[in-house]
Amino acid sequence: MNTAGTDKGTYARGSELAEKVNPGMEAVLARRYDALVPGLSRTIFDVAYGRFCAREGLDEKTRLPATVAAPTALGGQTRPQLKVNIANARKVGARQSEIGEVIFQMALYGGFPAVINTKNAALEVFEEEAMNDE
Repeated sequence: MNTAGTDKGTYARGSELAEKVNPGMEAVLARRYDALVPGLSRTIFDVAYGRFCAREGLDEKTRLPATVAAPTALGGQTRPQLKVNIANARKVGARQSEIGEVIFQMALYGGFPAVINTKNAALEVFEEEAMNDE
């Protein structure tokens, strides 16, 4: 994507990127969260995807594995988000081995328990991919 220099707004860029890597996520988040916090799903697509993930400066294949690194270093307590970001990184071309190396590198910052927890999340994503490919 990385269309931050175009005339598209951040919400439109964010929605486009999210739909590319995780089709239908916007509707799911809207159903789940907007009744409690109106507009939360739109904010996620505007800010997280549009202002951060779709920025110029890094391609998606670089940015998404970096997005896996941060919650890994935080201790892996963000398992659902880790799995989404691992799957998204795969969808933009990151190899399993590259994701594995990014996760392993975080042992220096988050410790081995965090890395092991994230590796387990990654293995689940890879197993789901294999089942979907059959």
